[in-house]
Amino acid sequence: MNYLTISDKAIQQALGERFRSLRLRHNITQQELATATNLSLGTIKSLEAGKGKIATVIAVLREFNALDSLQAFIPEPGISPVQLAKMRGKPRQRASGEHVKKSSQDESEW
Repeated sequence: MNYLTISDKAIQQALGERFRSLRLRHNITQQELATATNLSLGTIKSLEAGKGKIATVIAVLREFNALDSLQAFIPEPGISPVQLAKMRGKPRQRASGEHVKKSSQDESEW
């Protein structure tokens, strides 16, 4: 599936369908999964409809011993050697945002 060409809603639905397939592969009902994860039946239904929250995703993946799939989902970002040298080994605390330098042409004379 090419996620770049489909809408956010379609991606949510596809992920929900994958969670449903994962549950069915384990031959477990929605209610049994809800009980095992200490979540409500409605929460499990929402997840399978593509409306799940991150905490729900984590709980379900933990129940199915599939937390390692999170590494492939969102890999750990690396730090470039230049950025590492600038930080001198200190972890980054906040984002700096975009710095736009105004040239003398951009400034209005009003």
